[in-house]
Amino acid sequence: MFYKLKVKDYIRIPPDKFDEELETAMIQQIKDKYEGHISQDLGSVIDVSTIGEIKDGVIIPGDGATYYETEFEIISFIPEMQEVVPGTIRDIADFGAFLTMGPSEGMIHISQTMNDYVSFSKDKALLGKESKKTLKVNDNCRARIISISYKDLSNPKIGLTMRQEGLGKEEWIQDDLEKPKSKKK
Repeated sequence: MFYKLKVKDYIRIPPDKFDEELETAMIQQIKDKYEGHISQDLGSVIDVSTIGEIKDGVIIPGDGATYYETEFEIISFIPEMQEVVPGTIRDIADFGAFLTMGPSEGMIHISQTMNDYVSFSKDKALLGKESKKTLKVNDNCRARIISISYKDLSNPKIGLTMRQEGLGKEEWIQDDLEKPKSKKK
């Protein structure tokens, strides 16, 4: 899910930026510090949208730079458990598929791709034995987040499933919607 978050932090303005307008130097320093930053609290930071209040600067002896307590807003992608996300299949391996969803990527284990026995073909596709469904690179899909791990902050792991109704390749979802539902007696 994409969020606009308000952050308060001390931003360091180095001496070589003193000749620039404070807000211009501040935006650049915030972007350098936060864009691409990944954490469990902030998710994946995409952009700095606006700067709010900038308080008086403080010089720390021995550093030469000024530090300003600043409020600013960032745009961030924070994946949430059970969230349904659209994406595109980036790659397929013998153990599953990789789905690009916004600025992040998730992995769909082969057992979570469809309700069928699934096999990996040599042309990088996953094939359903009975349903004859195929999943290939560049297919647009909808998946649900079932696990999130920030153990390695430089590469968070997101686990996905497409086995539930309303999930999977767009064509599969459309086919399911067009099938007449059987009435239970």
